[in-house]
Amino acid sequence: MTSKIKWNKLLPVFMSFIVMGFVDIVGVSTGYIQKDFDLPDNLAQLIPSMAFIWFFFLSVPVGIFQDKWGKKNMLVLGMALSGVGMLIPFIGYSFPIMLAAFVFLGIGNTIVQVSANPLLQDVSPREKFSSFMSLTQFVKAIVSLLGPIIAAFVATQFGNWKLVFAVYAVTSLIAVLWLYFTKIEESGVEKEPATFKSCFSLLKNPFILMMVVGIFLTVGADVGMNSNIQNYMMNGFGWDIEKASLGISVYFIALMISRFLGAVLLNFVKPRLFLIITTAIALLSVILLFVAPNPTIGLIAIFLVGFGSGNLFPLIFSITIDKMPDRSNEISGLMIMAVSGGAFIPPIMGAISESFGFLISLLVLVICMVYLFLISFVNSKK
Repeated sequence: MTSKIKWNKLLPVFMSFIVMGFVDIVGVSTGYIQKDFDLPDNLAQLIPSMAFIWFFFLSVPVGIFQDKWGKKNMLVLGMALSGVGMLIPFIGYSFPIMLAAFVFLGIGNTIVQVSANPLLQDVSPREKFSSFMSLTQFVKAIVSLLGPIIAAFVATQFGNWKLVFAVYAVTSLIAVLWLYFTKIEESGVEKEPATFKSCFSLLKNPFILMMVVGIFLTVGADVGMNSNIQNYMMNGFGWDIEKASLGISVYFIALMISRFLGAVLLNFVKPRLFLIITTAIALLSVILLFVAPNPTIGLIAIFLVGFGSGNLFPLIFSITIDKMPDRSNEISGLMIMAVSGGAFIPPIMGAISESFGFLISLLVLVICMVYLFLISFVNSKK
């Protein structure tokens, strides 16, 4: 028997995934902030770090605390903090203020990512939950795609790229108010919540450790790619920053297409085989970045990197959970903490770029993709 969909409860929760996608504005923002304040690459790459470092410190504590305070309340708090982060650039425009803005956005986004999925489960018919999960990731990719387009539009039309934050702040406010005034009955805690001790004890298992590192490098490579596309098009082909920002849109279009096709193809293809295919595409595409002779081939390479890497996170996540379903709570905590890879890989790339040149910094992406390809092959043997 199919349960009735309660759209009045589902839609406000669904909107939180739109707010979740706002964190990807860090990519296009890095290019604009670096240009406006004439920052070296190593300082500029602190910006994505400020957004993603909080996944490491806050993911498990947020999960534990929301068992006591409620998933809806935590989700409202996360979206509110994201909205505050979007308003900070209008207090004044300086590099420290922009770092503070992304600190708030990062903390808010961490809370949103921890709370949104379990609350979506509470308002979804059980048989529709997987479908809705796929749909939320698709919508999140659309939001990520629109960010650079909105930034480029307001920069050319109004001379102020930061107006994209005003759009995001208003959207966050609407999402907060809609969810706050929606009555939702939350499911209770069925088992002991994850703790730091129970999470870290799993790292003694070589398979779990290998896959957690895989998530760390997957997110790190994604953020490193996103925040360096403008540099790639400007340094490699002499594009101005507004035109180069469109390269980020190409990347997110590829992610969107990849995730949509992944949701379809995984009904017929085993996850382990799919992981090998997608990591191979991503690895070859990153290598293509080095040899692209013109901007068209460069954009094709960017598209293929996004196309190959679009499903890496859900594939690694699901394969790991499938290995030890009875420890899904702890594994989820570790996986969300590993999202902090987005805070560590970009500064490494920035430091290498400053010392050895931008193109050499892309070798970090190659190393990440080589590792991911290797674990997919080892995993297939298992």
